[in-house]
Amino acid sequence: MGRRAEISRKTHETDIRLSLDLDGNGESEVRTGIGFFDHMLTLLARHGLFDLEVAADGDLEVDGHHTVEDVGICLGQALSEALGDKEGIGRYGGLALPMEETLVTVAVDLSGRAWFVQRVAYPTEKIGEFDTQLVEVFWQAVAANARINLHQVLHHGDNSHHIAEALFKGTARALRQAVAIDPRQHGVPSSKGSL
Repeated sequence: MGRRAEISRKTHETDIRLSLDLDGNGESEVRTGIGFFDHMLTLLARHGLFDLEVAADGDLEVDGHHTVEDVGICLGQALSEALGDKEGIGRYGGLALPMEETLVTVAVDLSGRAWFVQRVAYPTEKIGEFDTQLVEVFWQAVAANARINLHQVLHHGDNSHHIAEALFKGTARALRQAVAIDPRQHGVPSSKGSL
């Protein structure tokens, strides 16, 4: 059956359908109505080697906040569901990722306990029409709903687009490591016996 999940979420602000396959090929079909966010989610799928479908209708006449946050909630829930009992996974992932003048470090632990730290400052408030603060909103929602530890640190960078893109690519690569099945790992990678 594979490690897949489908999540639907409908509120007065958004209507979202999301599917995730952790063992995919990096294929994606994303439609949120927010061009830059679609681009970031496409990169997330590609670099995580996840198959991802997102169809989101949100109150974009207000702004992008509800749509971005609720997609993060759905992605976090899908990640948690697709991981199942977490037997055989690597659990941890992390790397330093350069993009042009930008360097970020991302680390993840699929611990079953939610914690999110982001140490990032953007030189601009917007990337096109996209509010840069929504990158943090998205990843906070993912970490809380997937119940994972996620740390994102910007070492340096002068271009807001590059910073956001490096965070999405770096997190995708860290998650790819963490969700990967390790053939030497028997059972759950925890001395507690569960995650």
